[in-house]
Amino acid sequence: MNLPVLFSAAIKKEQVAAIVEWIGDDRKRFGQLFLLFSTGEPRVVQRAAWPMSYCVIRYPQLIHPYYKKIISLLNDPKQPAAVKRNILRLMDQGPGIPEKFQGPVMDACFRILEDPDETIASKAFAIGVLSRMADSYPEILPELKTAVEFILPHASPGVRSRAMKVLKKK
Repeated sequence: MNLPVLFSAAIKKEQVAAIVEWIGDDRKRFGQLFLLFSTGEPRVVQRAAWPMSYCVIRYPQLIHPYYKKIISLLNDPKQPAAVKRNILRLMDQGPGIPEKFQGPVMDACFRILEDPDETIASKAFAIGVLSRMADSYPEILPELKTAVEFILPHASPGVRSRAMKVLKKK
């Protein structure tokens, strides 16, 4: 499969599924995808983000060597919304976040929640990530509840649903 050629045009859900199948749990193939995701031209990066997140959700071990890089990308304001959204998706739906990266991930997620210009999907995934982390770090729950209460009045249905689940947490 020639990923650069594939990502030269818009991709569809079926193509994403085929890419995930082709990569499987092969670290070398995932490395090719991650290289395009992390260093490609902007359109390629956005197109590679989608299958990259689903590869990690299905094969969590693939992301471990790249955690430092994905946190750097998450914190880079120049990255397109698709990059943040898919990084947050894999953190929300994928494996647990390695302990040494949990602090930086929490900081990034809180910053995303507080940013009025951030996308709805990124906020929803950030709430999910922080909610999962609150199970291990209950001391963040009051700050998380305050953050979601602040965004709740103007929240989309998806963000509102996740926010309400957080507010019910004890």
